[in-house]
Amino acid sequence: MSSPVWLITGASNGLGLALCLRVLRGGHQVVASVRSKAKSADAVQKIEQAGGSVIELDMTESQASIAAKVKAVGHIDYLVNNAGYSILGACEDISFEKSEKDATLQINTNFFGPLYTTQAALPVMRAQRSGTIVMVSSGAARDPLPSCSLYSASKAALEAASEALAHEVAPHNIRVLIVEFGNFRTNFVSALSDASGDADKVSPHYDNSVGVVMRKFLSIHGKQMGDPERGVDRVFEAVTGEGMAGQITGKVSRLVLGKDCYDRMKKASERSLADLSLQEEIAKSTAFPE
Repeated sequence: MSSPVWLITGASNGLGLALCLRVLRGGHQVVASVRSKAKSADAVQKIEQAGGSVIELDMTESQASIAAKVKAVGHIDYLVNNAGYSILGACEDISFEKSEKDATLQINTNFFGPLYTTQAALPVMRAQRSGTIVMVSSGAARDPLPSCSLYSASKAALEAASEALAHEVAPHNIRVLIVEFGNFRTNFVSALSDASGDADKVSPHYDNSVGVVMRKFLSIHGKQMGDPERGVDRVFEAVTGEGMAGQITGKVSRLVLGKDCYDRMKKASERSLADLSLQEEIAKSTAFPE
């Protein structure tokens, strides 16, 4: 019996690369995707030396192009939609025109790209009556902060679609797992700086909200509390049913990783429950009289 096959997007660095190497150490097969093999030569070498293979796949490609590349992989047991992109800034100031910093790129990378890879992988998973789709999200989806409006929107859209998808594919023995990461010590923050620009250039009327958060984000690079190696260990376990996180396999829709993310999710859930408790009578008052 051959070992399980993983297709992992966004493998050029950070958590994506770490997960590829963890899966390969576990004896599974990996097909990793990067936007450019030439620009990701170091990651490509590490993955291939560990026994994996690498394809070029840009999450902003057309639906047909992404579908063709995913279908060419063939058998897929685990699809991990890890590739992501983030810009920070005041919602009012986000541009739809700047070529590399526009809102369209944010939504295409974080929502439509994963949607297209998932659509392409599902026929194979249905035919084999098994599979797991992992959607890598963020605490920002459920607890949006100033400066993160569009990033949070892209991840919230991904999570909502994933929850509906989970109901649709459950009869085919296919699972969907949303992974919400907190702050892990990767290059994500430095990439934020490159994509978002100088936090000191935030409009003065948003400096006390957006500016403060952007400066905080950009100041923690290299100091994040999350260990990427431990983070991908938990993902591997939750997907395969092994180890510490294996006990929740198939029992939860979200895997929350990082103490910071856990605390944010807990507070966000408590706020939602408090809001509901304040308006139960109001909500029910809208029904027709019995």
